[in-house]
Amino acid sequence: MRAFFVACALIFLAQPAVAKDARVIEIATVILKPGVTPDAFAKVDQAVEREHVNKQPGFVSRKTALNGRTWLVIVHWRSAKDAEASMASFSKAPAAAKFMSMIDASSMRMTRYDVIR
Repeated sequence: MRAFFVACALIFLAQPAVAKDARVIEIATVILKPGVTPDAFAKVDQAVEREHVNKQPGFVSRKTALNGRTWLVIVHWRSAKDAEASMASFSKAPAAAKFMSMIDASSMRMTRYDVIR
């Protein structure tokens, strides 16, 4: 768990200043299924970002990281409503089925935080 928070901090701090209109930080983790390589998953994850996430209203930025078989995604949104709408439409995204087929769905964890500064 400590490695998770270190990874979050490093990704957040390594980014250029986040757009001032980003009011929500969404942190998600998933565990890759056995046999799924990080390189193969990275291609699918990039497709999800390119074809779905970055086209959503309120999207600001997205970063990913890997720790063993755990994949971390940090997304900045303008509002919680924007983040919720993106997640609600995710299952209909063409790249979503491939993404979900490569992860242990029961391992998926997502938390949203309000930006305070």
